[in-house]
Amino acid sequence: MLGLFRTLRRRRLLRRPFPPEWLDFLERRVPFWRNLAPESRPRFLELLKVFAWEKEFIGAGGFSITDEVRAVVSATAVRLVLYLDLSYYDRLREIIVYPDTFRIPDRTGGVLGEAKNWGTVILSWRAVLAGLGDPHDGHSTAVHEFAHVLDREDGAFDGTPQLRRYSHYRAWASVMGEHFLKLREGRRLERQVLDDYGGLNEAEFFAVATESFFEKPRQMRDKTPELFEELKRFYGGEPPPGG
Repeated sequence: MLGLFRTLRRRRLLRRPFPPEWLDFLERRVPFWRNLAPESRPRFLELLKVFAWEKEFIGAGGFSITDEVRAVVSATAVRLVLYLDLSYYDRLREIIVYPDTFRIPDRTGGVLGEAKNWGTVILSWRAVLAGLGDPHDGHSTAVHEFAHVLDREDGAFDGTPQLRRYSHYRAWASVMGEHFLKLREGRRLERQVLDDYGGLNEAEFFAVATESFFEKPRQMRDKTPELFEELKRFYGGEPPPGG
């Protein structure tokens, strides 16, 4: 029944026109938007508006949620599922946005982003903009946290999202496991492509690899081609240049 309500709600949201002022936000804040193929743009905008209106955005630490914040954050999320489906975000209910670093009771020091098990993503607006501002450095807090959401959709933060086909899991486990271990060992090629934080555990490896896939696809394809191809098969194609 919940799935039926969600489907009907999304159909209603799809019928609403895309706010024209949001295009200006994308042009100014989202470099990869300018490089999307013309045939991909209508679907991107459809997914963006549904995500932006379906999820609850909450300002924290004195931060106010504006249409710009809603559109830009939604764009970073939709980038991951452009060739997948919004169902990968079904468990995500709310997005909390702080102006800058924030603190979490079970973590030491300032935090830029966090994906919670119960359907919440917490982001620093400054970190969101920083990730978009340098689209080739392999670091994007928003991409990282939304990758965790995709991972969690099948029930656990374990580094393996719900793949397109059952037959893909064997290759996924082999390729991802191999490069995870190589990163933990400090192998040169992996460290040239992936942040060391990905060696913490399998879930962080998937999130870090996703950051690099979208921000450094050429380097990943050249230096770790099997990893690139596995992520390409999951995400449904090569990402457009970041900007």
